[in-house]
Amino acid sequence: MTALIVAASLLIGVSLGILGGGGSILTVPILVYLAGQETKEAIATSLFVVGVTSLAALIPHARARRVRWRTGLLFGAFSMAGAYAGGRLAEYIPGTVLLIAFALMMLATAYAMLRKPRKGAEKTRPAHRDLPLKHIAVEGLVVGAVTGLVGSGGGFLVVPALAILGGLPMGIAVGTSLLVIAMKSFAGLAGHLSGVTIDWGVAVTVTVAAVAGSLIGARLAGRIPQDSLRKAFGWFVVVMGVFVLAQQVDAALWAHSATWAVLVAALAATIAARRRRTRRLAAPHEAAFGPRRSTPREGHEQHVAKS
Repeated sequence: MTALIVAASLLIGVSLGILGGGGSILTVPILVYLAGQETKEAIATSLFVVGVTSLAALIPHARARRVRWRTGLLFGAFSMAGAYAGGRLAEYIPGTVLLIAFALMMLATAYAMLRKPRKGAEKTRPAHRDLPLKHIAVEGLVVGAVTGLVGSGGGFLVVPALAILGGLPMGIAVGTSLLVIAMKSFAGLAGHLSGVTIDWGVAVTVTVAAVAGSLIGARLAGRIPQDSLRKAFGWFVVVMGVFVLAQQVDAALWAHSATWAVLVAALAATIAARRRRTRRLAAPHEAAFGPRRSTPREGHEQHVAKS
């Protein structure tokens, strides 16, 4: 079992090194289902593991000048405040509720990773401009609070904020996010320590393996197509999220008709939203060039279908 924990912990570091996030999403299930820890202990331990691993992954990114220090420090400061508050609040919330919230966060994160970026989203602000202070405050507090509560929602919320709102290139957003993750992870850990005891033997074992993985991930950063990697990791997170949710939710609830009604309604809403988005993207093209004409092959197929 220890070998399996170490192997899984390597993925934590690789994810942080390459994507600038995903550490806690992997760490909590590893600690709960492989190391046998209680939920709150696993969340607190994950914050220590991810904090140390993020610092290790930050070093090669800093050497490659892929860190925006001012933005990262300001974002991290607000995140620390939110993470500490979330960590203190978690003491009064049942572990099952936290794990269900964690699983839902995993699925939301996976959706954000798998969805196609909007047309023109890649056109960010000039790289020299820092994230506006009001955005730093709001995004930092929210991301920090989520991290403190459930040990998740760090990098995959920070990176889009830095890349889209702050206009940072993807590589710099990843490097800067590691600074933010480290700061708020330690703040969230401080909030948890008042009510949780950590098994430092397990924590150090997982951390050492994760740090090794982060160094590997940092070296691979930029060599692997980010879109392909995000999609693969996104589907992996979907599987993990469904697994955690299935473990925590009573079997009778899954068999209840209302549960499936909600799932079907959510699926229908998602499909409808994607169709509306597709029509919005197609509208400017049709306004400029007119409706898309069918190709000769499509015209032939339509003719055959009518006949």
